[in-house]
Amino acid sequence: QVQLLESGGGLVQAGGSLRLACAVSGSTFSNYAMGWFRRAPGKEREFVAALSWSGSSTFYADSVKGRFTISRDNAKNTVYLQMTSLKPEDTAVYYCAAGSFRGGSYYNGPRYEFWGQGTQVTVSS
Repeated sequence: QVQLLESGGGLVQAGGSLRLACAVSGSTFSNYAMGWFRRAPGKEREFVAALSWSGSSTFYADSVKGRFTISRDNAKNTVYLQMTSLKPEDTAVYYCAAGSFRGGSYYNGPRYEFWGQGTQVTVSS
């Protein structure tokens, strides 16, 4: 059973930075594509960023491109989301996800089989 545990969320002022981490256990981490999604209050879950299983390809939502960076450390079984220049509209619960797929769309949430519980990010204006 693959388990994902997010950490690093919190309250930050607009313009600030946070780094989220997602520790993966229960399977071979390097086999999985990893993604970050978020759900803001009253809104549907949306794609934020993803990283291919090899780490060679990254994908970002237009709303975070240039501000967020996804990376993975296979030795630590952990994927990170470095968030800079945070805006109030980035306020959401952020979820880490793992998928065993190869190729195709990384933006599609249902392609990811495993999900974490989420971590709250609140950006004050």
